Amino acid sequence: MAGSFGAIELGKRSLMAHSQSIHTAGHNISNADLEGYSRQRVEVKAFDPLYRPDLSREETPGQIGQGVVIESINRVRDEMLDQRIVAQSNQESYWDTRSKYYVMLEQIYNEPDEVSIRTTMDKFWESWQELSLNPESTANREAVVSRGQSLINSIRNRDTALLGVGNLLNSDIEANVEQLNDMANQIAALSKEIVRSRAMGDNPNDLLDRRDLLVEKLSKIANVTSDQRDSDEFMVHIDGKILVQGGIARHLEVVPTTDNYGFSRVVWEDTRDEAVVTGGSLGALIELRDVDVRHEIQSLNTMTMNFADLVNDVHRNAVGANNVTGLDFFVQHPFVENTVGNYDSDGDGIEDKSYIFRFTGTNSLNPQEQIGIEGQMILSGPTGNVTVAYHPTDTVEDVVNRINDSNGEVKAYLDKNSKLVLKATTAESMYNPDFVIRHVEDSGLFLAGYSGILAESGENGAYDYNQANAVNALVGIGTEAAKAAQFAVSPVENPSTYVAINDRIKNDVMNVATAFADHTGTAANGDARAAVEIAAIRNTKIMIGHERTFDDYFADTVTHVGLMGEQAETNSLSQHAVMDDLRSLRDSISGVNIDEELADIMKFQHGYNAAAKYVTVIDQMLDTVINRLKA
Repeated sequence: MAGSFGAIELGKRSLMAHSQSIHTAGHNISNADLEGYSRQRVEVKAFDPLYRPDLSREETPGQIGQGVVIESINRVRDEMLDQRIVAQSNQESYWDTRSKYYVMLEQIYNEPDEVSIRTTMDKFWESWQELSLNPESTANREAVVSRGQSLINSIRNRDTALLGVGNLLNSDIEANVEQLNDMANQIAALSKEIVRSRAMGDNPNDLLDRRDLLVEKLSKIANVTSDQRDSDEFMVHIDGKILVQGGIARHLEVVPTTDNYGFSRVVWEDTRDEAVVTGGSLGALIELRDVDVRHEIQSLNTMTMNFADLVNDVHRNAVGANNVTGLDFFVQHPFVENTVGNYDSDGDGIEDKSYIFRFTGTNSLNPQEQIGIEGQMILSGPTGNVTVAYHPTDTVEDVVNRINDSNGEVKAYLDKNSKLVLKATTAESMYNPDFVIRHVEDSGLFLAGYSGILAESGENGAYDYNQANAVNALVGIGTEAAKAAQFAVSPVENPSTYVAINDRIKNDVMNVATAFADHTGTAANGDARAAVEIAAIRNTKIMIGHERTFDDYFADTVTHVGLMGEQAETNSLSQHAVMDDLRSLRDSISGVNIDEELADIMKFQHGYNAAAKYVTVIDQMLDTVINRLKA
């Protein structure tokens, strides 16, 4: 049989097991409301039995049980479910962030409203229409200037509001990056402690809970994944790039830039490579700032630039009541003072680029006439150049529409003299300048001879902005101005911020031009052709980016913001429903149920009492054997 005191040891083990079970249940109850805590369970097993090889199995059992022993204390956790929650959390915070900011954008586009851009622009066109009916009226001229100023104020207010949202996004990005770096440091530090604890044979359950909670919170900031390659190396990735490896944490950094409206870039601190973050609040903030808000600002700039350019094109060729001509109604700022757009892009003192916004051909075209020639135009696009083919049976209008329907960043239309105009749009890539024609080439003769823009077809005759004096590729440059293709230098970035009415017009409304000069160089009394032409711009197809008229622009911008806000709200609600289900499932597995823990405590208490009674009985038996038996 086992030793006399083996029974005492058996009872002690039972007391310790039940005591630890009660303590663990109490620990669960104490942390029931702690975020990220997983309930713990004491795993017990039968202690290794005694084997008595010196006794016959027929007479005595070969193994004698020695009670119970605590094997481990484990967390109750479903790792597959945890991975699903981490994978879904980034989408939940992504759509929440987008939904919140689109509420702000929708408030900026207060259409229709008395102070909206569309309303003030409609009043501006109406003032020109009224002036055309009575061109001698000083009051009508004052109305044109006053409503023009109201329109400028509305444009600037929207631009200020959009830039304000952009700056708010920029600040939130910096805060998210700082938070992400701090969490990465905490995860790395916890991983070190977990490795030390496991090396001693312990289960660091509370440390694991804290690390898992940090990973889940991190997944709300960025699209992260985690994996445990072995007991010593826990890894966290952001979009495939290592963020944490064991006890080492990498960091992101916010780098200020002078381009992209002054917004900063997010890079990896060690490599300086661009950090790609596609999910979570940080991914949503970067996308909102660099895509959504940037698109809205660019769209506003495109409208403003084209609007001012078209009004100026008519106004400078018209005559005011005081016979003054050659005045732009709106003042813009050219990107460079150089008259041919030459620019020193790298600051080495050598002009190496050409910043040109618009080309105008020398030949008047009939939009319904078949061109009778064939070839391909190569125009600058979002990520390279795009090709636009034309055929002999195409009309001029067909070719113009094909240019505009392509995804190129050069658009076309026929001006009031039926001459072909090519204009640069804003650039999709933040690394390309806005309102700059970067490349125009024609393998045939549509641009080279038919419309009179390029001097030569083929690669040798291409216009490319990556050189100074690129305008030399245009027709007639260096000859008589009347025989040369016209061009305009690109404006300073973000024209919505600074466009204004010409001070000479504000100071003297008689400079408002309503007429065109006759052969004598003066305007006839009552001539209002220029005013009519300016008023007609309202519904003219003039290609404002991808929109063909100003009405198209306003309809598309308001619809776009509304639909994107609706999409963000719908997806946010959908993701919340998914996450609520996943979290409820996790709580049913890992959460602490107070009633269940209390029932376990009562069960373990009864077990403890029974073990204590067993020890007492054994003690009494030994006392009888030792002290009370007499010879």
